[in-house]
Amino acid sequence: MLRSALRWRSVVSTPNAPKAIGPYSQAIKSNGFVFVSGMLGLNPKTMDWVHPNGAHDIKVQTEQALLNLTSVLEAAGCGPEHVVKTTILLNSIEDFAVVNDLYAKVFTKDPPARATFAVKTLPKYALIEIDAIAVDPAHNH
Repeated sequence: MLRSALRWRSVVSTPNAPKAIGPYSQAIKSNGFVFVSGMLGLNPKTMDWVHPNGAHDIKVQTEQALLNLTSVLEAAGCGPEHVVKTTILLNSIEDFAVVNDLYAKVFTKDPPARATFAVKTLPKYALIEIDAIAVDPAHNH
C-alpha cells in the first residue's frame, strides 16, 4: 500500500528559497495538496540572514520568510491564494502584531486558516518560522 501511495507524491524544490537544512524537502505535492515546510527568514543564496541586523529583526525575518514561502508555492504552481492553512512559530509572542501586519500584505483576500504559537527556540535561532498547506490548482479532483 505504501508503494502505491508514493506514486502520488512529488518533491518541490526551488533555488529561490533556502535549501533544506535537514532531512526534509522544501515542499511535497500529494493528492491535490502542497505541503510547504517551515520557512525561515534566510537568504536562499547565502543561507544566512538577509543582512547583519536580520538575525535580530522580526520585520526583516518575517518579510524574507514570507518571500521564501511564496517562492516555494510558485515552484509548486501555486500562489498565496491557494493556501488553506498556515502555522506560524514565533520566538516571542510580543512580535505577533508586527508579523500579523506583514502577513496580511501577502494573504490579502480570504486569508487561510492559521495557528500561531510562541516557542522557546527555532532552528538557527530564528525569530519566526512559517509553514503552509495549499491546494494544487493543477490537480484534477
